[in-house]
Amino acid sequence: MVNILMYGCNGRMGRRISEMCQHSDEYRIVAGCDLFDQPNGFGYPIFKSISEVDVDFDVIIDFSNASIVPVIIEYAVQNKKGLVCCTTGLDDATVNSLIDASKKIPVFKSANMSLGMNVLFELVRTATRVLYPECEMEIVEAHHNKKLDAPSGTAYMIADIISEETNNEVEYVYDRHDYRKARDHKELGISAIRGGNIVGDHDVMFIGDEEILTISHKAQDRAVFGRGALNAAKFIADKGPGMYSMQDLTNEIIAKNI
Repeated sequence: MVNILMYGCNGRMGRRISEMCQHSDEYRIVAGCDLFDQPNGFGYPIFKSISEVDVDFDVIIDFSNASIVPVIIEYAVQNKKGLVCCTTGLDDATVNSLIDASKKIPVFKSANMSLGMNVLFELVRTATRVLYPECEMEIVEAHHNKKLDAPSGTAYMIADIISEETNNEVEYVYDRHDYRKARDHKELGISAIRGGNIVGDHDVMFIGDEEILTISHKAQDRAVFGRGALNAAKFIADKGPGMYSMQDLTNEIIAKNI
């Protein structure tokens, strides 16, 4: 049984993960943290500040706000607790703090916790190797109207994979309304759509003169991200210090099934 401190427990993902743990034999949320610290009906104590937590646990799962993450990192290091950081929109200083923390505790970081999305990453890597530079590439992502960052962290992950496979030749372009000129072949367009209750859609287009390849992933339920976060918590519960990712998790799953 992995005992979890759920940071952001009253947010969309926090509540979804809480639902998933209610009758689980593998995971148990023993406490939560949230600025809105009212009871959420799941039976565990909720604290407004992580410094107030007086319940023992194994791993922190964080679905909070980028401004809070440095405090969570500091607490995790001081108390030698594993950290699954799912919050997106982190600045460079916070990312560097996570890297520093990983020298002392296990840190699991991914902008997207979906197993299927991480398969998409590998497909994009292969498609870029095969089709570039003959094709032009565009990324389109869509999320719900409450999402704060745009483009999504996942869109940036896709873009970074493409950039890596093209020897950093591509230039990220986010908006074309303020200039009138033909598209440069080395542009990588990244577009964000926000509206309604879209869980998370990502399309990667490889556009050639004779054909178009589109690689798509559509999350139909937030449970897919919750399942990934819980798998990550279990994955690092018995790990030593280090920076871990969904690639490490998927590699372990593949190794066990060969």
